[in-house]
Amino acid sequence: MRNEDICLLEKQRGTWMAVFVKRFADIVLSIIGIILAAPIMLLTALCIKLEDRGPVLFVQKRTGKLGKEFSIYKFRSMRVRETCGEHEYDWEHGVPDTFVFKNVTEENPNVTKVGAFIRKTSIDELPQFFNVLLGNMSFIGPRPEIPAITSCYSEQQRKRLEVKPGITGWAQVNGRSSVTNGEKMRLDYHYVENFSLQLDMVILMRTVVVVLRSRDAV
Repeated sequence: MRNEDICLLEKQRGTWMAVFVKRFADIVLSIIGIILAAPIMLLTALCIKLEDRGPVLFVQKRTGKLGKEFSIYKFRSMRVRETCGEHEYDWEHGVPDTFVFKNVTEENPNVTKVGAFIRKTSIDELPQFFNVLLGNMSFIGPRPEIPAITSCYSEQQRKRLEVKPGITGWAQVNGRSSVTNGEKMRLDYHYVENFSLQLDMVILMRTVVVVLRSRDAV
């Protein structure tokens, strides 16, 4: 066997082991996260319910690994009548690099008072611990997009779907909601091509800093 073939096999074996360890860590950390965040989640659910009597959770279809759709869970931060709209896009050559898809910010009147706070502090993302536990998502990976956008992906852009989407990712710790689609794609490609447990640890630590600063929260 040639030396380059041996190196390739070693790399594939190392990647397989990293994926296995990553999934094991996701299960353990999501269980710990659910237990530790349970009081915050219960209090958040109560506040949302008391504010307008609407549903506690916002459930939306997102595109996961290899294009498989799943339901993502978030605490509802917008008024009920504003959460039912569907987006339609018609790009023939992939999503434009200049495109910026931003959720409504906390200053928008369609966001509830509770919603503004949980968006700023990222508490609205806590229910995604259950997505991680179910295996739809990972703690670290490209953020999942809505099918209306991913259906317009070019062949190159679909590369970011080669790994599980995450609660946080390389793009999120390098700009979060303020990056353009082109910048986000570049950052997500970097993650897909350079995936390692060490990179995941770096992203996780940088996420803590970004959340504490409440920078570019969506």
